[in-house]
Amino acid sequence: MALSEAQKKYLRGLGHGLKPLILVGEAGLSTAVLSEFEATLAHHELIKVSVRIGDRKARDTIIQELCNTGSAALVQRVGNMALLYRENPDKRKIVVPNR
Repeated sequence: MALSEAQKKYLRGLGHGLKPLILVGEAGLSTAVLSEFEATLAHHELIKVSVRIGDRKARDTIIQELCNTGSAALVQRVGNMALLYRENPDKRKIVVPNR
């Protein structure tokens, strides 16, 4: 899913006050974390994920894997926090502008 810069800006504004709902620790991505990620993303559409791993490349890899497995778009990444979005066509909560 590709988002325009205007759409990312809009979603960053919505995500600013959010707390991380998914925490990934040193153990990495387990099947439990992936299933919880899928359920949380389907329910909320826009979530923050905290990846508590010291190595920057490992964090990037985990965030990319979450985006790929969950068909989510990376809106923003700052440090160990990532803001991810995936529209839920059945229970749409967030209306993203078309620009």
